[in-house]
Amino acid sequence: MAVDQHDDLARVRVLAGFVAGIGGGRHGLRGYRRYPGGVLAVLFVVFLVVPIVELAVIIQVGQVIGTWPTIGLLLLVSLGGAWLVKREGITVARRFRQQMEAGHVPGRELADGVLILFAGALLLTPGFVTDIFGVLLLLPPVRSVVRAGAMHRVVLRSQRRLR
Repeated sequence: MAVDQHDDLARVRVLAGFVAGIGGGRHGLRGYRRYPGGVLAVLFVVFLVVPIVELAVIIQVGQVIGTWPTIGLLLLVSLGGAWLVKREGITVARRFRQQMEAGHVPGRELADGVLILFAGALLLTPGFVTDIFGVLLLLPPVRSVVRAGAMHRVVLRSQRRLR
């Protein structure tokens, strides 16, 4: 029975190290590597820095226009954003269907769909900063630039893996 407890404890330590990204290499799990520093930095910004910035901006806006107008503005932007996401999503779905019917791979439409989904998530997140980025992603010219950058990054990453 002591051996089983030791094995369980060892498994928990390996999994905890894997999830935390601590230590070198594979953590005893074949095929798994720890997350690169860039992923952890992004997660740090998303879960710690963005909420602090959002709270600071909401407080500043609330001090200027008042509490209830601030809440109303946040709700108005979220509702307007939801309408824009629906409209852009329907447009992209229509283009997707047309590309499929023509026998083409709808890569651009898929990328646009993912970006619109991301914009919707940003708009649903309470705060003015994420709302600004969400609305920007819904604008076709901005989305085109972001899509081109993302596609370029995917190509570079896939070429690196083939080496």
